[in-house]
Amino acid sequence: MAAVQTFLGLRPGQILPLRGESTILGRHPDCDVVLESGAVSRQHARVVHLGNNFYVEDLHSRNGTLLNGQPVVQRRPLNENDTLGICDVVLVFRLNPPRLEVPAVDDAGDARTTATLVDDERPPSSSTVMSKMDVSSGPSSLQLQVNPEAKLKALLEIGQNLGKALALNEVLPKLLDSLFAIFLQADRGFIVLKESQSGRLIPKAVKHRRRDEAEMIRISRTIVHGVMSTREAILSADAASDSRFQMAESIVDFQIRSMMCAPLIGSDGTPLGVIQIDTLDQRKRFNREDLDLLASVACQAAVAVENAQLHEAALRQQSITRELALAHQVQRGLLPSAPPQLDQYDFFEFYEAAHELGGDYYDYVPLPDGRWGVVVADVSGKGISASLLMARLSAETRFCLATEPSPAAAIGRLNKRFCDSGWDDRFVTLVACVLDPLRHEVTVVNAGHLPPLLRRGPKHVEPVAEAESRLPLGVDRDVEYLQCVVPLGPQDSITLYTDGITEAMNAEDELYGSQRLMTQIGGDADRVGMLGRRVLDDVKLFVGSRNQTDDICLTCFGRYGAT
Repeated sequence: MAAVQTFLGLRPGQILPLRGESTILGRHPDCDVVLESGAVSRQHARVVHLGNNFYVEDLHSRNGTLLNGQPVVQRRPLNENDTLGICDVVLVFRLNPPRLEVPAVDDAGDARTTATLVDDERPPSSSTVMSKMDVSSGPSSLQLQVNPEAKLKALLEIGQNLGKALALNEVLPKLLDSLFAIFLQADRGFIVLKESQSGRLIPKAVKHRRRDEAEMIRISRTIVHGVMSTREAILSADAASDSRFQMAESIVDFQIRSMMCAPLIGSDGTPLGVIQIDTLDQRKRFNREDLDLLASVACQAAVAVENAQLHEAALRQQSITRELALAHQVQRGLLPSAPPQLDQYDFFEFYEAAHELGGDYYDYVPLPDGRWGVVVADVSGKGISASLLMARLSAETRFCLATEPSPAAAIGRLNKRFCDSGWDDRFVTLVACVLDPLRHEVTVVNAGHLPPLLRRGPKHVEPVAEAESRLPLGVDRDVEYLQCVVPLGPQDSITLYTDGITEAMNAEDELYGSQRLMTQIGGDADRVGMLGRRVLDDVKLFVGSRNQTDDICLTCFGRYGAT
């Protein structure tokens, strides 16, 4: 007959048989296996016998069920020597229990020092637990006294340790050691901190006076939440009979006789966690002086916790900054290192991301028969995701332009590959120009991008491929893209750009606009290099001291030959 054998909690080594097709484990007397623990739910878990196999499932308990240290979310199979964790009770599944020996506690790894926060069952009525500081201390016939010199030494030691604390995992255990030197009656203590991001309460340090009693510590959420919400330290001379804790079954179940709990409050008033010290011997109660001392230590500890959290945040930010700087270098490496070298043609390009990583993109793509592709694109969004998509776009664009017979077919294939890649919440505006320097003509395909600006000699500037413009990449897989051919005469040029130029704002929230851009492109300029610098200088003058809010990309190419 299969069984579970107690490993930690209750009576270690006890055999609890699993009879029938279903065995309920819980605190209620009607359960098949009764676990007398206040943290265990009335019906906590079930072991099911189907054929030759056994399975475990959690019955929506308050504190959950663990199988080999992992939460049981749905029905899980049981194998020989699997461990079931039900609050502070650890059971071992046995198919043949009489042959099994109970393993030594030391074989349980860190089971001695583990701690878990448990939910105390509360009544349906709205009763407040520890809503105010009601110190129920009284004279104790056997109150222990600490030598004043030893207390001062311990306090100085606490101050020194906390003053240089940067790694909490090192300093918090030392803090508990010093508190145990002050409070000789303390049987156990722990420090619980709230994670800054998730808000979860995590036991960070635990200490027992006697290691032979150091099994899993159960920490009452009732006490922790109460102290953190009221921001008041509490003291109870007899927690088991204290009226404030009547509904906290864990207090009685843990056999706590006297306890102190002090909140750790940050500089802005935010509760960071708690320190709790308690004793199991009612003859060794804590008093108000002890509480004042613990509250004072908690104030020092809160400063150290806050400083350590700020230090850890600074280290994370430094790591992120280094990674972003490296990613910036990688992204810049994806852009062309030099423009094409063609007779009678010159090129100008400029790219500046608003942040470390950008979503704008330009490229020069060599094609058969001496042709060159000039591409400018703008990925929706900013930051890391946009930069990753830009890198993917760079490779895909080169491949499609090199393998398809026409620019329109290339952009159509690029759109299909983009739609099939799973970037459902993203799209890309793109304009591709294929320059044929032998024919002196440019084939333009526009996928929802700002229209290229064609300059025909000085003073005359006009947008091209407006009528042929179609949807951005990633919107509709079946869209058909069109192309138009633009001849280039001497002194003609084409300018490609992103909305980081036309939507640049000055201090009065005015947009730079396309009309001002066209005016600058139509100004005096012998070569496209002069033209591009004229545009950038005018944008900078217009924006003034206002910070750049969007990526800026500008590419110009033109013919300067006389014939």
